[in-house]
Amino acid sequence: MIDLHSHTNESDGTCSPGQLLEEAVRAGVDVLGITDHDTFAGYDQARALRAPAPALICGIELSTKLHGKSVHLLGYFLDADAPAEFRHWVLDLQASRRERNVRLVARLRELGFDITLEEAEARGRGMTGRPHFAQIMVEKGYVANLRQAFDDYLDESAKGYVWRREPQFAEGVARIRQAGGIASLAHPVRVNGDVPALMPELCDAGLNALEAYHSDHGPKETEMYLGLAHQYGLLVTGGSDFHGAVKPDVQLGTGCGGNLKVPDNLLEQLRSRHAAR
Repeated sequence: MIDLHSHTNESDGTCSPGQLLEEAVRAGVDVLGITDHDTFAGYDQARALRAPAPALICGIELSTKLHGKSVHLLGYFLDADAPAEFRHWVLDLQASRRERNVRLVARLRELGFDITLEEAEARGRGMTGRPHFAQIMVEKGYVANLRQAFDDYLDESAKGYVWRREPQFAEGVARIRQAGGIASLAHPVRVNGDVPALMPELCDAGLNALEAYHSDHGPKETEMYLGLAHQYGLLVTGGSDFHGAVKPDVQLGTGCGGNLKVPDNLLEQLRSRHAAR
């Protein structure tokens, strides 16, 4: 079983790298992509462990901007062969995240929430993000659940949202491609806009893969994205987007209620293209 999209507690997941590997073994996942947001820390720790584990694929998930909206981008095969310049650039993204968090705390306090940066960073450490603030809001009784925290305060259109300096989509793609990686549009169903209409622009930017298989995709969405990948000559990626306890309905390897099955031959296609770059 293949799952190329998962997160550890080095970004916004709840499993440590070791726990994620244990969960992968339990779920029968043979190949696991670790794609933490703006960091390789989870992958690096998992790779160093000597316990029985699935084969690991080094990945990352970047938040980028497209027409003023956030679009997530997956990068794959960025481990030993990736130049140090790319990892230095990722460190700069992490710095922008912390600067945003300082302003987010100030905004939430303006709205009457007794939340501190120290509380959030105790959970998220160097990769503190909005999910960690949402958890605090739930625990303090400000909102009923994580979904309400985002809908009412933390999503891009909500009253507590503050912007974060993010690279433009084309820059994110270029950085991944220049580092020798494969750049895949993450969970396209979440993209704000008409994805089929956006495809020429995305491909002109250098996008070379599309995440057709995802826990958020039903059969019709998967079929549509597979068709778009074929039409534009893109590779296909897929994964559960596993986060652990913060997304309890999403299971590693199988998605929501078994709706995910990444084909076994998908990985070989990715590896062949990467080796031929």
